[in-house]
Amino acid sequence: MLTPGLAVVAALLIWWLGTGVILYLVARGPRAAPRSMAGATLVLVAALIGISRLRDEVSVAAAYGGFACSVAVWGWLEMSFLFGYVTGTRRHPCPIHCAGPRHFVHAVQAIIWHELAIVVLAAVVFVLDWPGANRVALWTLLILWGMRESAKLNLFLGVRNLSEELLPVHLRYLRGFFRRRPLNFLFPLSVTASAVLLTLLVQKILAPAASEFQVVSYTLLASMTALGLLEHWALVLPFSQNALWGWSLRAREATR
Repeated sequence: MLTPGLAVVAALLIWWLGTGVILYLVARGPRAAPRSMAGATLVLVAALIGISRLRDEVSVAAAYGGFACSVAVWGWLEMSFLFGYVTGTRRHPCPIHCAGPRHFVHAVQAIIWHELAIVVLAAVVFVLDWPGANRVALWTLLILWGMRESAKLNLFLGVRNLSEELLPVHLRYLRGFFRRRPLNFLFPLSVTASAVLLTLLVQKILAPAASEFQVVSYTLLASMTALGLLEHWALVLPFSQNALWGWSLRAREATR
């Protein structure tokens, strides 16, 4: 059990620390944006090269490497959005009485360039990773993408906790596309699908014939799925994400 245990810890640390660092960098404000984004772009290029070189390796180290490279790709996507470089065609809130399909179209317009950026980078990772035996990077990115799209839809339809405090000032107009309500019809489907995926991955981990590479790979994917599932539950349970990201939020206060 030591091997999957280490993989779980690694996934947790990469997720928690990576998210916190991104929030901290964004909190430093517009002056820090160009340098932070330039650094993230260099990391993105290195990650894509890493994915290409690791795709034929089926070692434990290659599994961790593919996972880390994929998270780095996702980190670039997150930073490009939070810094306001890649968002959408609409940069202002809806009128107060805007609702229904028109409101949904406005929400899509607000993030459309970022959605297209995700599609493009996902396609690049697919081309780089699919031909090889090590597809940890691709599956990690797809899980992150799926979980994020589900979370966006749930925020739009309505949840209890909106975590608006995590949005930088220049993206506060997006709050107009969030809705606060106890639950929505999509949420049960989201958590059920996530739980099913998690169960399937755990079965892969426990398979008697699984190699060490497969155990680590599926554990990393299962950990990311579990984190996405927990993030979904955090949308509706009495829980504040400040408990997780308080250190980066305090850094935001210090930079004002």
